[in-house]
Amino acid sequence: MRRRLLTLIVAAAALGAGTATGTRTSAQTGVVVVDTNLAYQNGAAAGTGMVLTQDGQVLTNNHVIRGATTIRVVVPQTRRSYAARVVGYSISADVALLQLTNASGLATVALADSTKVEPGQTVTAVGNAGGTGRLIATTGKVIGLDRTITVSDEQGGMVQLNRLIETDASLQPGDSGGPLLDANGRVIGMDSAASAGFSFQGAPSDGYAIPIARATSIVKQIVDGRASAQVHIGGTAFLGVQVQTSGYFSNGEYKAGELVMGVVPGSPGAKAGITAGVVITAVNARTVESQAALVALLLPHHPGDTVTLSWIDQTGARHKGSVTLASGPPQ
Repeated sequence: MRRRLLTLIVAAAALGAGTATGTRTSAQTGVVVVDTNLAYQNGAAAGTGMVLTQDGQVLTNNHVIRGATTIRVVVPQTRRSYAARVVGYSISADVALLQLTNASGLATVALADSTKVEPGQTVTAVGNAGGTGRLIATTGKVIGLDRTITVSDEQGGMVQLNRLIETDASLQPGDSGGPLLDANGRVIGMDSAASAGFSFQGAPSDGYAIPIARATSIVKQIVDGRASAQVHIGGTAFLGVQVQTSGYFSNGEYKAGELVMGVVPGSPGAKAGITAGVVITAVNARTVESQAALVALLLPHHPGDTVTLSWIDQTGARHKGSVTLASGPPQ
């Protein structure tokens, strides 16, 4: 099985900038290890999370749990393991909220006012470095505020993350979703990192964290049940196709579409008659112009919803059919 560690792509360049301090009990409070199974990708991933409530609400990066078919969260200090479900997430902000099953009495992280962060202040990053399940703390300084970076993934999606805290604290694979702490051990940000298929454009040399005020504002929106174009709440709809950006010619004119590379057996796509080699052209009569667009068109829906797909087969014949979406991994 391919194991994928959630990692800051720039970590190798940043190593040595901060100082590794090993495990520290105070820094570990409320910090957990997140392990996911990516069944449709024949792999797994490891990252970090922060416990927000005693009954098991856990904050992490969205890309830590993206594509996860199962999620387990481990509290390193007690070695207690919990199954987790995704309550909601934001692709554009790289924030996700998990709920642990049968959790109670958990130690939580302490939050600071991230609007008062200043360049030059000492910070500590804590995370599941290397995916070993052992929390490591590294120290450094804040070297910039209100930073903006662009990230892309192997599915053709591209997201701009803004208002970030830049730090020279050394980050390693597996630190994604962990806290950036101030000198008093309070969380000022969530380390935002990248997987092997989720990379920063331009390969900057330092680490970045999402201000905790920004992350918790999205958590509140999720808890309040206020879905939006940027925030998905509840189960994720699943079509069951793997696509790549392609197009087709119609009456001599090039049209946008997504070439189907593979179909999950028994999935809604398979039941609708979609096979490898067809081009999906629209969802509910809205043109599919890219892989990211296909995700965006399906994301507002939930398992059990019905959508109308349009596609063209290898002979050029056009098809249209209603598809009832199943439950699948978060995007």
